[in-house]
Amino acid sequence: MKLQQLRYIWEVAHHELNVSATAQSLYTSQPGISKQIRLLEDELGVEVFARSGKHLTRVTPAGETIIEKAGEILRIVESIKQVAQEFSNEQKGSLSVATTHTQARYALPPVIENFISRYPDVSLHMHQGTPIQIAEMAADGAVDFAIATEGLELFGDLVMLPCYKWNRCIIVSKDHPLANVTNISLEDVANYPIVTYVFGFTGRSKLDEAFMHHGLAPKVVFTATDADVIKTYVRLGLGIGIIAQMAYDAELDSDLVALDASHLFESSTTMIGCRRGTFLRGYMFEFVELFAPHLTKEIVEEAFERHNRAELTQLFSDLELPVR
Repeated sequence: MKLQQLRYIWEVAHHELNVSATAQSLYTSQPGISKQIRLLEDELGVEVFARSGKHLTRVTPAGETIIEKAGEILRIVESIKQVAQEFSNEQKGSLSVATTHTQARYALPPVIENFISRYPDVSLHMHQGTPIQIAEMAADGAVDFAIATEGLELFGDLVMLPCYKWNRCIIVSKDHPLANVTNISLEDVANYPIVTYVFGFTGRSKLDEAFMHHGLAPKVVFTATDADVIKTYVRLGLGIGIIAQMAYDAELDSDLVALDASHLFESSTTMIGCRRGTFLRGYMFEFVELFAPHLTKEIVEEAFERHNRAELTQLFSDLELPVR
């Protein structure tokens, strides 16, 4: 059994069983991958993938467990490499972060700028996706950190660290009837068509819970994953917008009026998640602290020593999170 073979079955499984796409991503040949997978299956005495002719059709029950174990081995190997790199050159390496558009566009730019100025030899990679996709990437070890408001709690292998709280604002055109309302109510909001986030994005669940709690049925006419898209359709007159407060820029969005909605909806918490057992290099600790200054190296190390979510919750129970 070779490490290369384990990497091949892991990568094929995560490229939707497309051997050609896997070969391209690994800069190798399709026949070479197929041959190595067959050799591994012959050695193990079981099929990892079921086939129809030359095509892989599904992962077998035995293959599911084998691929899971292969992933664990590959992550351990990566951790060993990280340890060696930390001691050979602590200023050089790579850092990969998966996050949503809102975090990438509004929360992370100053952090990224600061980080790059401190670590110019660290290659930084940012991936965007849905909260579930982001959490899966972190859980699979495809990225070092996942930053999101929703979805991370679904993956038990992630150590989740609270970063900051945030709430929402209502955005309307300057000539909208709500533009001059000083203390907007949920009833006011429910009277108009709404443009907001897709469910499962950027704290959307808190919004739905608030309306449901008051027995209101909001008229959501358009949803998007991107606050900039939401603002575009508010400008077109499609409805009033509900976005994260941080996504409103007083200068760039001067044609819109932002109404405080923090009294209408429960605040949401943005988290940074990392797979349990990951070896964190020095610059990784610093990235976390740049994003959330209260998450010092000592706090993060202590969080990784906690065994379950209940212990993590206890660790942060008395923490007063910053508000953005």
